[in-house]
Amino acid sequence: MNAKGVEFTDISVDEDFALRAEMEQRSGRCTVPQIWLGDIHVGGFDDLWRLEQRGELDALLLPQPELN
Repeated sequence: MNAKGVEFTDISVDEDFALRAEMEQRSGRCTVPQIWLGDIHVGGFDDLWRLEQRGELDALLLPQPELN
């Protein structure tokens, strides 16, 4: 994300069991990191890397239009 100039928030769930439980509930996964781009759950780092390798990541990083 840094290389792409994308701002992000790194939320550590290592010592916050409630936050980790929320992450697991939202993602359906118990491994870290879990990555969201806005409301889109990308998955873990391997999933993010696959999107980059397929040339699909940049489109997800563009601002999404709001639905009215």
